[in-house]
Amino acid sequence: MFTWIFWILAIWFVVNVIWMWFDLDNGPLQKTFAWINVAAVIIGFWVFYGTTSVASLSTWFQVLNWVNIVLAAVQFYFGYRHANERSHKTD
Repeated sequence: MFTWIFWILAIWFVVNVIWMWFDLDNGPLQKTFAWINVAAVIIGFWVFYGTTSVASLSTWFQVLNWVNIVLAAVQFYFGYRHANERSHKTD
C-alpha cells in the first residue's frame, strides 16, 4: 500500500503542477486542485504514518507530502486572490 499510494501521489503531483502552471488565472480550477491536494495530503500522511513504510521511499514520501502542502497553499492563493476585490465602475 505504501508504494502504490506514493506513486499515485507522485503522478498526481506532476500532473497537478503542470496543469496548474499553464492555467494560473483560472480561479475555480485552482480552488478545485487545492482542495484535492488537501485530500492528497491527508491520505499521504495517513499512509505514511499508518502503514509499514518502505525504507527507500520513506524520505521521498515525506518530502512529497510537505511539497503538496506548499503546492496547495499556492493554489489556494491563486484560487482566492480575486475573491475580495470589488470592481468599481464609474460612468
